[in-house]
Amino acid sequence: MDLQQAEKIINADVFINVHYRGIPVYIQEVNGQTAKVFPLDGINHEQVVDLEGLNETGPISL
Repeated sequence: MDLQQAEKIINADVFINVHYRGIPVYIQEVNGQTAKVFPLDGINHEQVVDLEGLNETGPISL
């Protein structure tokens, strides 16, 4: 994922599904080529990851 796409996801009005190497995550912020994320099933496990490992899978389905 590139920096512009990550920023669009952060600022989107809807929740966008994003995975980091197959794990669903929430992007908190981006900084250069990295992003601070946490897994959706582990909000207390923040980590900084490379943008290349992030993949958008689309808006959330309710």
